[in-house]
Amino acid sequence: MVMAASETKFHVLAVDDTLIDRKLIEKLLKTSSYQVTAVDSGTKALEFLGLNNNDHHDVEVNLIITDYCMPGMTGYDLLRKIKESSSFKDIPVVIMSSDNIPSRINRCLEDGAEEFFLKPVQLSDVNKLRPHLMKRRTQTNVNKRKAMDEIVSPDRTRARYNELEVK
Repeated sequence: MVMAASETKFHVLAVDDTLIDRKLIEKLLKTSSYQVTAVDSGTKALEFLGLNNNDHHDVEVNLIITDYCMPGMTGYDLLRKIKESSSFKDIPVVIMSSDNIPSRINRCLEDGAEEFFLKPVQLSDVNKLRPHLMKRRTQTNVNKRKAMDEIVSPDRTRARYNELEVK
């Protein structure tokens, strides 16, 4: 069965070192009809995306949700790596944490996180993800349209034609 473009599921990469939290977020996302890949560390998230060794996979990830407090690489470190990547910088990143520390929350939001959820994540939190996904999909479609318009623009074609006449 082939799904129409409007029916395709959004793919979310969920990152959390705690099994219970990872399973909870995975269940909430799947309940909301998201395709989910769950990993237990920032390093594994980078491997999945192909950012560890510049071996970019043809992985379509529409959103990344990550725990803040993880051993090795924090969710904030993962956020920074993603935002520094030319391939993935436009993917919305959501940070989640059981610690309600305003300075931490502000730093994540200022450095590119779309949302900051307090744990335990609830279905009402997951419902806040769709606008970020739709905004990105709209931006992607607009950018594709602009690129096509630029290629077939009458002004651009006219300029090329005029150059040929002058010679």
